[in-house]
Amino acid sequence: MASAAAPASRKPPVRSVRAMLAANDDVALLPVENPYLLAVGIMLASLLQILDTTIANVAIPHMQAALGATSDEISWVLTSYIVAVAIAMPITGWLADRVGSRRLFLFSVTGFVLSSMLCGMAQNVTQMVLFRALQGATGAFISPLSQAAMIDTNKPSRQSQMMAVWGMGIMAGPILGPVLGGYLTENWNWRSVFYVNVPLGIISLVIMAAELPSRKIVQRKFDITGFALVALTLTSIQMLLDRGNHIDWFQSTEAWIYAFLALSGAWVAIIHLVTAKEPLFNRHLFADPNYVFAVLFSLVIGIVMFATMALLPPMLQRLFGYGVIDTGESLMPRGVGTLITMQFSGFIMRRGFDPRILMAVGFMMAGLSLWEMASWSLDTDYNHIAISGFIQGIGMGLVFIPMNASAFATLSPALRTDGSSLLNLSRSIGSSIGISVVTSLLAHNLQVSHSDLAGHITASFTDLIDFSTLDRFQVLGDAVLRMVDAEVNRQAAMIAYIDDFYLMMWLSFVTVPLVAFMRKADLRTARPTDDVEDRGTAMADMPH
Repeated sequence: MASAAAPASRKPPVRSVRAMLAANDDVALLPVENPYLLAVGIMLASLLQILDTTIANVAIPHMQAALGATSDEISWVLTSYIVAVAIAMPITGWLADRVGSRRLFLFSVTGFVLSSMLCGMAQNVTQMVLFRALQGATGAFISPLSQAAMIDTNKPSRQSQMMAVWGMGIMAGPILGPVLGGYLTENWNWRSVFYVNVPLGIISLVIMAAELPSRKIVQRKFDITGFALVALTLTSIQMLLDRGNHIDWFQSTEAWIYAFLALSGAWVAIIHLVTAKEPLFNRHLFADPNYVFAVLFSLVIGIVMFATMALLPPMLQRLFGYGVIDTGESLMPRGVGTLITMQFSGFIMRRGFDPRILMAVGFMMAGLSLWEMASWSLDTDYNHIAISGFIQGIGMGLVFIPMNASAFATLSPALRTDGSSLLNLSRSIGSSIGISVVTSLLAHNLQVSHSDLAGHITASFTDLIDFSTLDRFQVLGDAVLRMVDAEVNRQAAMIAYIDDFYLMMWLSFVTVPLVAFMRKADLRTARPTDDVEDRGTAMADMPH
């Protein structure tokens, strides 16, 4: 009898217990009947919101002429949208708890579609700025809610795959925006840039109305003080970044006011976050090292990706003579590389590959592509541009999905909406900082390089032009000098672009060692590996 009882008392191996745990845990927080159909609706809404951050840029000159606006007035069309997004996005978590994530998501998409239609109908610049602000305020909730919904409605073993799908829209949007905006503007008019959101937004609404579940409503007190401080800080930062070039930065009093308000608001907001009983952002978010570093990396991605996308179209069109369609084609390999590696990274992570290695390789490849771009000249051909873009796309794709998956793998499901809003806000701020910094450095370095190059334009620099005789031929002489000055401007601009590429290269390389500070997470079950080991051992030691 003892021998017969022995097998019954034998402890199961830890591996089998871990498999049992994984099977029990592999259930979606909010199960749905058609997760893939729902993903289509969510992705449509997310893609439209991301597209609108860049799609209107190409139409600005046409918009300015049609609305009779000055260059300073028309700049508010972009600024109002960005500032509204920055103010509204931090309260996504509170609103989702207060009114329900489903209700807020449907309201957000509806408001975004209606405000897009109003933007297309605007008759003057005042209406356009107002409607763009409304578009930004309603659309601000789409990105964080879409990310949280993609995680909540899929089981842990499928979450990395869904994050890859979601990431494709986030990364492809800024690439497709200028191309689609240019095509619509050239073939129809600038109003079609906004009207295109209406039919696609309605399709998204129909799908989500049928399939989207909702989290439970939670009675949560609103931190009005924290919100006011965060809104003041973010608005001041965005206004400084967007208005900096127009007001000559810190040569004006306006810039100093923005800087003072941003620093004061940030300092008091941090104190309030630490001491408040119910702060705007749950403090448990900042106790998770994976999430904290994901926020930092999201900031870097925003700087590198969006700044590069802001630099390349004007560089290719002004210095290389590319048209809108040619520019789009030269940027497409970057998107192709991103799409490929997003699927690849999701595939191998589901098989237990360490996501930290993927992120480190991704940042390294992004830095190498920028190093290649820093060697460009005015004679660089299409192949070099396409290959370097493809490599950079591969790098960004390797970073984005493991970063998001690692951030949410160790985060409580109750914190996902708050966490998603802060993560998306970090990327948005990074893009604003990156675009502003590289644009300002470009203008400054262009002047410096022009001065340096002009100092070498002497009578001995070429045998083709005799400068001593130019004053005898007034019209012809002026034309020759303008031609020389134009070429000096082109060379100076190329040097300035190269300086920006070097800056982003070093930022990418410096980020690589920081990946080691994240904890390894087993993304097959969306739980920390060490935690699974401990629970498996504990259950194995229990009597059966």
